[in-house]
Amino acid sequence: MATIRKRGNLQWEVRVRRKGHPVTCKTFETKADAEVWARQIENEIDRGVFVSRYEAERTTLHEALERYIQECIPRLAHVYRETMRARGLQRRAIASRLLSSIRAKDISDFIRERTSEGMSGNTIRLDINVISRLFNIASSAWGMESLVNPVGKIQKPKVSKGRERRFEDGEEEKLLAVASFPPFRAVVRFALETAMRRGEIASLDWSHVDLKKRTVFLSETKNGTARTVPLSPGALAVLEAMPDREGTVFCLRDHSITKHFIKACKAAGIENMTFHDLRHEATSRLFERTDLDMMEIKAITGHKSLQMLARYSHLRTHRLADRLAGARRGVG
Repeated sequence: MATIRKRGNLQWEVRVRRKGHPVTCKTFETKADAEVWARQIENEIDRGVFVSRYEAERTTLHEALERYIQECIPRLAHVYRETMRARGLQRRAIASRLLSSIRAKDISDFIRERTSEGMSGNTIRLDINVISRLFNIASSAWGMESLVNPVGKIQKPKVSKGRERRFEDGEEEKLLAVASFPPFRAVVRFALETAMRRGEIASLDWSHVDLKKRTVFLSETKNGTARTVPLSPGALAVLEAMPDREGTVFCLRDHSITKHFIKACKAAGIENMTFHDLRHEATSRLFERTDLDMMEIKAITGHKSLQMLARYSHLRTHRLADRLAGARRGVG
């Protein structure tokens, strides 16, 4: 049965006791709300569908994120990046809310808030994906079976088609000129030769480098599929010039690469460019400067599908025109 007692001037506490079930209690601002909740709990117990809300009604999103950081993120591939994303969420207003009180509307409000701050659709999707994973874990592994994932009920923001930023005249030379830290300068040159992602470059180990066969093996990639990357003469020259050949090749973590890149761009007067834009630049050059077919380029860059590479096809339209005129592949 349910008992309701007044606590102070502004609160009413409900306790529902039923044999075979844990004592369930909650505090409300009005007696009417307390009575409605008590009837709901008793009805669920009578129908055999009651699930304890104890943990969900006492755990804030901030607290849940902290547990997620400690227990779940260490098992992920990109620990630092995921930790920083979760820490960022802890600073948002929604983090002070109890998990049981967060609804789809709150997630929609969060999306609008981030959009008004100028965040891209992809950044916002990554944020709410963390919240979604947290709710799924809390309901399945943390004893909060009563939770319903609010992210599943909202429309996620659209992801842009992709950045098109490339080097303008003289920018590559300016960037390399101000890159005074030798390992970082080598990273930039290597990225432009291989189209490898920042994380792939940062984690590259000498044990996976074969200078004789001119290849590097990537055991862990963003797509979760290992691949072997052939090395161009320029990429090979970068590796052969490295002073040490033990441990990681460039001795820079992914976030350190980003910091060096931001600093270098500022010193060179280069605006609106990210390190990931080097991958776009390198992929564009593979289409412009080589006669490799799309499947061969896909094997180098590690794009998940040919459709993702289709946006580069216009860069070699002139080669198609030559072929229509009778030229053979690889000639000219």
